[in-house]
Parts: sequence; structure tokens; C-alpha cells
Amino acid sequence: MPSAERASLTYAFDAYCAWCYGFGPTLRAFAEENAHRIRLSVVSAGLYTGARALPVSAYPHLPAERGDVTRLTGVTFGTGYDRAVSRGTTVLDSAAAAAGLAALRDQPGISELDAAEAMQRAWFVDGRSLSDAEVYRGIADELGLDADAVTAAFSAPAGRAKARADFRALRRLRVLSYPTLLLDSAHGADRMGGADSTVTSLTSALDQRLTTTVPQVPTHDLPSQGEPS
Repeated sequence: MPSAERASLTYAFDAYCAWCYGFGPTLRAFAEENAHRIRLSVVSAGLYTGARALPVSAYPHLPAERGDVTRLTGVTFGTGYDRAVSRGTTVLDSAAAAAGLAALRDQPGISELDAAEAMQRAWFVDGRSLSDAEVYRGIADELGLDADAVTAAFSAPAGRAKARADFRALRRLRVLSYPTLLLDSAHGADRMGGADSTVTSLTSALDQRLTTTVPQVPTHDLPSQGEPS
């Protein structure tokens, strides 16, 4: 399939969502297997915003969730994450994380999936707050981006505006749980899978939908909380 005809997929994701972290390896394998026929956009959800943007200690279910995610998906969590959960002081702020993704996503030549994965490693492996501009400086260096440009974009008011735009986009699509993978079609966004999906099931779903749907522009490029979906 020529590049211009690639199907557009939207990944509804929250950087602080453990189920999204668990879904990561499956999504990566699916994206690589189907790279010749898809374009993947990552859009941030607002899992921890407003009154829910609280320290880790306010969410005592997280250690049990960690075990559930590992059992279902096989991913491992780092000692840095375990220490951060034990301390309980890191504030889970999805608006800051979404601004960080927007800052990375706007850089030339970026893979949005690479950016999302790097952010989740920063939290779920290293236990680093996604409200810290230095985290994005490190990610920019890792991905070969302009670190000054990324940190400036993260700190600018426009970053929070882009975060809110992502949240609104997913609300319009009525995405209520994360991770969710959507095919952007002429008829709207068609849910393809989530945390319990496999590479085979996602590819099969894509095959089926491509026989009846027409790709269109990724959702968050238009005027642009964690549980299995």
C-alpha cells in the first residue's frame, strides 16, 4: 500500500496508565509488522487531571494493578517505579504529561510511539515525574531531538493548550478507557483493540476493517482514565 494510502490509527494513551505501559510491546510489534500500511498517532488521555491530579499515595490500588498488568502482559516494572510508589509523593498529573507528549510530538522527524514509550519508561521503569522538564530533556537527547526546543515547548502555555485539545478529542470520540486503538475511517473512529489484544488480533481487525473503511486524517491533527479497554 503506498504511503499516501496508509490507514490512519489513533492510539488513546495516558503516560501514567499502567495498562498502556503493558500494551506497549504489543502495539510496538503490531506497528512494526504493519508499518507499510498504517500511520499511528498518539493522543493523550486525562486519567489524572483536575481533582484526580494527586500524589501516588492517594491511589493505594497501584501496587495491585502493577501485578495484574504484569500477569496479563508480561511487562516488568523498574525499581525506580517501585521506590516512587513506596514514597508516594509524586503527583500524577496527566495534563503535564500530555504537554510533554505534545512537546515531543511536535518535533521534526519524531516517532510518536517512540516518544510515548520513552515517557512510560521514565515513569514505570525509572520512577521519574512526568511533570519534570528535565525528563523531557533526557528523552529528547535519547531520541536525537533538540532538547532546548522540547523543554521550551513543554514549559510554554501552548503545551497545556495542546494537552487540553487531546483530552477534548478523545471525549468527542467517547473513549472512556485506556489503552484504546482506533482506526480513523470515513465513518468516524472505529475501535480495534486494547490492553488484552494480541498482535494477531489487531492485525486481523485491521485486515477486516480495511475492506470496508477508507483512511482519513489522524484525529488529533484536526483542529487538535487506567484500565484495560
